[in-house]
Amino acid sequence: MTRGAARALPVLLVLTVLGAVWQVAALSVANPRLLPTPGRVAEQAWAHRDVLAEHTTATLGVTAAGFGVSVLVAWALALLVDLVPAVGRGIVPVLVASQTIPVVALAPLVVLWFGFGLLPKVLVVTLVTFFPLVVGLVEGLRAAGPGATALLTSMGASRWQQLRWVRLPGALPRFFTALRIAVTYAVVGAVFAEYVGAVRGLGTYMNMQRAAFRTDLVLAAVALCALVSVTLYGLTWLLERVTVPWAHPRAVARA
Repeated sequence: MTRGAARALPVLLVLTVLGAVWQVAALSVANPRLLPTPGRVAEQAWAHRDVLAEHTTATLGVTAAGFGVSVLVAWALALLVDLVPAVGRGIVPVLVASQTIPVVALAPLVVLWFGFGLLPKVLVVTLVTFFPLVVGLVEGLRAAGPGATALLTSMGASRWQQLRWVRLPGALPRFFTALRIAVTYAVVGAVFAEYVGAVRGLGTYMNMQRAAFRTDLVLAAVALCALVSVTLYGLTWLLERVTVPWAHPRAVARA
């Protein structure tokens, strides 16, 4: 058995068990509209594939825009905190406090203030995802070995050169770890923002189908959200393997 198959087998087994439990539970429910079978969900998803694809594309656009802004904000704040420690002592408590505000309460206000366009959804995604990115970057920048920093200082390296050659490369593994976590939050944030107020998107689609009592299509949209999250997680993992190969010594050894 190949390494990839060995890794995929446990996942397939878990999905098979969950599918079997779902099937049994659906067959035991008196009203199949309340809990349709996996086959019914797949059938209706295929029948409505064009509409689902349109809404999925809209959600991906919101996710990409919001997450892109979040990454830029995270890098700017992390570098500011690292280069100006006094600023960091003032910003970090504010960042922590911002995470105590429930998105459930904040998202409707953002939509109320900025309307139903792209901006409020991008803001919600940014607010949901930037905190783990900032924390990962700040911790990564601080994790540079004092020996390497002292060596560069003795060689006359400026603070910028130390940042360029030691601290930034050292921060990348933790950044990508935070990136993988945050990208799944991005999908959740986008869907919730659409659920609160939007014209298109998987969140809007789920809201409409819930009102129509189409549980099968709601579950189809939920499955698509999960698929998008897993796909984005995998893409960030592949990007990490290419960008920071030194963080994966086994992969380097096999190459």
